[in-house]
Order: sequence, then C-alpha cells, then structure tokens
Amino acid sequence: MRDVKDTRSTRAKINLGLTYAVMIFFTVMAIYPLLWLAMNSFKTTTEFQLNKLGIPRDWVLVNYKDAWVRGKFPILILNSIIYTGITTVATLIFSFMAGFAFAKIPNKATKYIHGSFVIGLLLTLQSIMVPLFLIINWVGLYNSRLGVLIPYIGIAMPMGIYLGTEYIKAIPTALVESARIDGATYMKIFISIIVPMAAPVGVTVAILTVTGTWNEFMLINILTSSDALKSLPVGVQKFAGALSSDFGKQFAALMIGLIPMLLFYMFFRKEITKGVAAGAVKG
Repeated sequence: MRDVKDTRSTRAKINLGLTYAVMIFFTVMAIYPLLWLAMNSFKTTTEFQLNKLGIPRDWVLVNYKDAWVRGKFPILILNSIIYTGITTVATLIFSFMAGFAFAKIPNKATKYIHGSFVIGLLLTLQSIMVPLFLIINWVGLYNSRLGVLIPYIGIAMPMGIYLGTEYIKAIPTALVESARIDGATYMKIFISIIVPMAAPVGVTVAILTVTGTWNEFMLINILTSSDALKSLPVGVQKFAGALSSDFGKQFAALMIGLIPMLLFYMFFRKEITKGVAAGAVKG
C-alpha cells in the first residue's frame, strides 16, 4: 500500500515538474522576442548588424526621439485614441441595445433582423474593402474621421450583437416583465437592469473592440489620405519603407507602437481574464 502511495506521489511530482517546464518554455518564447526588440531598439544599425543578440554597448536613446518625430507619432496616437474610444463606446451602446431588443422584446421580424446582423461575422475585411471605399467616397466621407468611424463601428457590431444577445437571453425574463408591470419603460429597464447584469460580457466586447480598432491598418490606409487622420499602425509601417535599413529607428518605432497595448494588458489583465471567461461561459 505504501509503495502505491509513493508511486502516485512520484508521478504527481513528475507531472507537476513537466507542467512547470512547459509553462516556463512558453513564457520564455513569449517574452524573449519582446526583450530582443527592446534591446535592439537602443542600438545603432552598425552595432545591430555586428551584435544581433547581445545587450547594447552604448544605449542610443536618440532612436526613440528620431522615430517619434519622423513617424509623427503624437498625432497618430491621438487619432488612435479617438478612433478606439469612440468605436468602443458606440459599439457597446448600440450592440447591447440591439441585443436587449432581440433577446427580450418579442417581434416576428426579430430572427430575420438578428440574422442580418450576425451574418456580418462571416464577412472578411478584405471582401468588403473595395465596396466600402466606393460607398464612403460616394457619400462624401472620404478622408474624414466620420468616414473612418462609421465602418469601424459597423464592423465591430456583429460580434457585439451576437455576444450581447446570447448573454442577455440568460437574464430571467421575469425581471423585465416585473419592471414592465411596475410601469418602467424599456429604456429604463435597459439602463437599470440589463446594463449592470451584462457588464461581464460588456468587458469582453470592449476588449475585442479596443484591440481590433487600435491594431487596424488596412481600412484606415484606404479611407484616408491625410497623415493628420491616420492611426498608429500606419506610422509604424512607414519605417518599413525608406527607413527599413535603419534598424535602430525601425525597432524604436515598433516599440512605440507596442507599448500602448502592453500597458493596456498590464493594467486591465484581471478585467480581461474575468470578462473573457464570463463571456465564454454565457455566450
């Protein structure tokens, strides 16, 4: 009997050791590229070509200054914040209002309208880029913030409506019916009952919208021609052209583009974990 217990204990220790080994391996694989990028962003091109893996001998801070100025990052970061903030807020409001209507307000047309929204999940950005560009140009919104925000919100809404509808369906209908009997309007019910109870999946939708909008490159590139309206990924892409041989500035530009997302995950990691888990379970 004791031998069996010792065998089980040994197996448990081996399994635990293997688990830690795998976790450490993937952690190193995830962190090392970031450290490599950060170290090489402080090197000159010559030092990078001679020493691609080592720590910089002289930390060249001017790479960040030059990349910041040449890439016009102040206006690009501001634009990214504007596009991401407005798109996220609008997507949450419109998606959850639509989800509430689809889930709790009975109507014969509900399944058809809901289906027309959700079918947007099957469309790829590449398949709608040309017609979207033609429509935006036709209505006179080309090279304008509104011409960027409307497609961004429209593209983010199908996922928001799908997750919001499925989550709100799980909220007891009796709560809505009781509130209606007490004389509450649907807007009052939405604000007082639905929004607080749907907060976990709201975090999920916000995370998806923030990351998708902040990192979007193709659409902003074809819907705007002015540098004053472009976003951060476009600024980073500039260093893949004329400055592609200046590795120090190129890596510095990549770090500038990467830092906001790293900070986002660092400060909201708990909310991200809770939101994704809750959205997955309820969805």
